[in-house]
Amino acid sequence: GNETAALLAAYGIFAVGFIMRPLGGWIIGVFADRRGRKAALVLSILMMSGGSLVIGLSPTFAAVGIAAPVILTLARLVQGLSLGGLYASATTLLAEIAPASRRGFYSSFVFFSLAAGILVASALGWGLTTALTDEAMSTWGWRIPFILGGVGGLISLWIRTAVPEPEASPAASGRDVVKRPLHVLLREHPVALLRIVGFATLTTFAFYIFVPYLPTYAIRAVGADASVAFAANTVGLIVFMLVQPVFGALSDRIGRRPQLIFFALGYLVLFYPLMSAIRPTFTSILLLELFGLVLYAMYSSIAPAIMSEQFPANVRAVGIGIPYNLTVALLGGFTPYLLTWLQSIGREQSFFLVVLAGAVVSLVTFVHMPEKVGQPLD
Repeated sequence: GNETAALLAAYGIFAVGFIMRPLGGWIIGVFADRRGRKAALVLSILMMSGGSLVIGLSPTFAAVGIAAPVILTLARLVQGLSLGGLYASATTLLAEIAPASRRGFYSSFVFFSLAAGILVASALGWGLTTALTDEAMSTWGWRIPFILGGVGGLISLWIRTAVPEPEASPAASGRDVVKRPLHVLLREHPVALLRIVGFATLTTFAFYIFVPYLPTYAIRAVGADASVAFAANTVGLIVFMLVQPVFGALSDRIGRRPQLIFFALGYLVLFYPLMSAIRPTFTSILLLELFGLVLYAMYSSIAPAIMSEQFPANVRAVGIGIPYNLTVALLGGFTPYLLTWLQSIGREQSFFLVVLAGAVVSLVTFVHMPEKVGQPLD
C-alpha cells in the first residue's frame, strides 16, 4: 500500500548515507593513522555538523527545483562519509588514552554518548510534534533538529579539542607511517580484518532492529499503539545507555570473551521465539527491547576495546574503519528496508533466520578471538 511505499522510500533515503561509510572508514582512517586521532575526529565532526546544517538550511524545491533533492542527497552522503571515519577515530582515541586495566570502562562511553544523543533527538522530536501542527512540522519544523544537531556538533568539537593526542598514535610517537595501509592490512592482518566483520555481523542486526525498527514492527505487525511502542523503545534506550559503563567495567574484571559469548548465545537461543511472541502491550514490547538492548550492550560497551586490540597503532584506525563500516553498510543500511518489504508480503520471520545465522558467525568469532584484557595495546 501507499504507507508501505512511503516507509520503503524513507528507509531507502536512510540507506543512502551508508553507501559512503566504508569509503569514510578508509579515507579518514588513513588520515587518523597518519595525522592523528584528534585531527581525524575534528574532521569527521566538521563534516557531520556541516551536513546537518546544510540539510536544515537547504532551499525548497519551489525555490531551486531539482537542485533541492540533489543538495539533500549530497549532504547525506557527506554525513555517511564522516560517520565512517568518526567511529574509527573515536574508537582508537578512547582505547589508546585508556589505562590498560580500564580500557573496557573507557570504551563504554562511545555508545553511552550515542544512546544519549538518540534520546535527546527523540525528546526533541516528541516536543516538536506536540507543539507544532502537522503543516508547520512539514513546512519548517523538520529543519530544527538538523540545525540544532549541526550547532551541537560544533560545540562538542570545542569540548573534544581538550582531549590529548594518544601517545600510541603515530602522530604523537613519531613512528613511521604506512604508505600502503590496505596492502599491509591484507598481507599482515587478514585474520584481524575478518574478526572485525565477525564482531559487526550480529551487532549490526541487533542495533538496527532494536533501536530504529522495533517500534515500527510492533505498530505494523501486531497493531501496537504508536505512543506505547515508542515509549517502550525510549525506556529500553535509557537502560541501554546506563548499563554501558557497567558492562565496560565488568569486562575489565572478567575478560571480554565471556560477555561476548553470552551476548551471542542469548540471541541464538531467544531472539526468534521472543520476536515471534511480541504482543501490542507496553510490557511485551519493553521486555523485547530490554532483551535485545541489554544483551547488545554487553558488546557495544567494549567494542572500541576489542577492535583496537586487534591491530597495531600504525594501521589501527583504518583496520577498524574499513571492515566495520563495510559490514554496517551492507547489513545495517538495508536492514530496516528489507524488514519492511518482507513484512509487507508476510515473510518477516524469514529475516529472523538471517539474524540467527549472524549470531552463529559472531559466536564463532568471539570463541576464537584472543583475550587481551589488561594488556597494553601494540
